[in-house]
Amino acid sequence: QLQLVESGGGLVQAGGSLKLSCAASGRRSFSSFAMGWFRQTPGKEREFVSAISWSGATPRYADSVKGRFTISRDNAKNMVYLQMNSLKPEDTAVYYCAADYRLNQIVSTSQDEYEYWGRGTQVAVSS
Repeated sequence: QLQLVESGGGLVQAGGSLKLSCAASGRRSFSSFAMGWFRQTPGKEREFVSAISWSGATPRYADSVKGRFTISRDNAKNMVYLQMNSLKPEDTAVYYCAADYRLNQIVSTSQDEYEYWGRGTQVAVSS
């Protein structure tokens, strides 16, 4: 089992920044998982935002956030982060952290590949 808890959401003006954090705990080794961030707005399907391999070597981003968001991880602290800059109102969503048991360098954009999920943290960007 792996428990994930997100934090760092909030209300910010357009053009501002937020840094989301996801703390992992449990019996399974955090460094055996690729980690991803997804987001969801009411009435829409959850969408891929970013993901990173277990080693941190292969970050991947949705086109809509490329150049603005940066994913990182600290395996010693069992943490994954999402630095979000130049935020736009369309970034408003609940952001979820997710874990995919995977020991290669491939990262998946499909939520079906992720076994463990946090409860989410709300990000609201005002115009």
